Amino acid sequence: MIPVSVFSGKKVALFGLGGSGLASAKALVTGGADVVAYDDRAESRAAAAEAGIAVVDLREADWGSFDALVLAPGVPLTHPKPHWTVELARAAGVEIIGDVELFARERRATCPEARLIAITGTNGKSTTTALIGHILKEAGRDAEVGGNIGRAVLDLAPLSPERFYVVECSSYQIDLSPTLDADVGLLLNLTPDHLDRHGDMNRYAAIKARLVAGAKTAVIGADDDFCRAIARRLRDEGHAVVPVSADITHVEAGLAFDGRAIVAAEDGRVVVDLSGHTVLRGAHNGQNVAAAIAACRAVGLSDAEIRAGIATFKGLAHRMQPIARRGKVLFVNDSKATNAEAAAPALKTFDTIYWIAGGRAKQGGIAALEMFFPKIARSYLIGEAAEAFAETLAGRTEIVLSGTLEQAVRDAAGDAAADDREAPVVLLSPACASFDQFGSFEKRGDAFVSAVMALDGVSPPDDSGRGK
Repeated sequence: MIPVSVFSGKKVALFGLGGSGLASAKALVTGGADVVAYDDRAESRAAAAEAGIAVVDLREADWGSFDALVLAPGVPLTHPKPHWTVELARAAGVEIIGDVELFARERRATCPEARLIAITGTNGKSTTTALIGHILKEAGRDAEVGGNIGRAVLDLAPLSPERFYVVECSSYQIDLSPTLDADVGLLLNLTPDHLDRHGDMNRYAAIKARLVAGAKTAVIGADDDFCRAIARRLRDEGHAVVPVSADITHVEAGLAFDGRAIVAAEDGRVVVDLSGHTVLRGAHNGQNVAAAIAACRAVGLSDAEIRAGIATFKGLAHRMQPIARRGKVLFVNDSKATNAEAAAPALKTFDTIYWIAGGRAKQGGIAALEMFFPKIARSYLIGEAAEAFAETLAGRTEIVLSGTLEQAVRDAAGDAAADDREAPVVLLSPACASFDQFGSFEKRGDAFVSAVMALDGVSPPDDSGRGK
């Protein structure tokens, strides 16, 4: 835990007692703050009370006595409408912040020597975060990895001058972090996502841009118009900006993927060859690796240390994760693909796809994936989006309305086994949020793994059958 001492002796309201919220409450109390917390869920209130946190209905609290409201990232700040605690805080002139902001203030006040690498983007941020953490650890650095991936940021090891913190930040967390000041900030890409919580694409992009605007070094993707505009603005303002790209033709400086390797855009010099890597394949991973290299260079690692770390990276659970083989059929868990853009890399990677898709659809559905429909042998649709996805896919591929994930696995496994082509793949890449049937994409991915492992004749995956 990282005790938060910057609110010592002050009174703090906290709403949202899930994983990050409870960690924030504990860190504030340990640091000397007077915390009163609340959650709409009785089980969360009970867990907090058991942990020694004062649980008070904030509707009845004296808001004039609070120095801050700490809001869990899942609680609406602005859209579709501000949460009632936000309205009460604003009426009382109480600042509203989140767990990443608490971390930033504590680091700045008590241990500014601790290095912070903060990562955001619509897609790819978890892989990039995990890769940076892995490279640092393999190079012998003391590195903590968390935030929107894995452990809550305030649940990481205490601040230390020699320690590196690699923190994935969602747009919700950035929106609650007005003074976030990373040593290195990464903004990978921007495509429409979470617009129900941010209003429109311009506001969403502006929130994401804060992470790199406050960083000493900004690593910014060069493959979409929003990121390119943010990079131009920061350069014009005198910021240090390193562009990274999945396509060498998009940049004249920085690092980019040329189809086989990450190269220096200025002269084409190869930094690391990815052509034989079993996990980091495809242009999308090319950008992720380029960003990780830029970040690790910025905090002092050598290219030799970086290459050694990349070589031993085993990938991230739920992200294009080969989990099993049954005869010639490979089963791949890409549950983290919670929107169409996130599903595109897996659909691009494999050639003969038995696609399990659906859940709670994001804006635009799967229309953006039309170019990949010819590669899909059959689609198995689940959850709330099944009928809408069926309309989009009608006449383009065969469709099975499986309904549930377990049924989709059985349907797809049987059909793929009968395919006479060389390397059929049963791919869970839902292009949807999980919340209609599962509490998280992790739980959805775990359910997929369980359903696959329940099939007769499955064995561990190997590298054969991976897409080009």
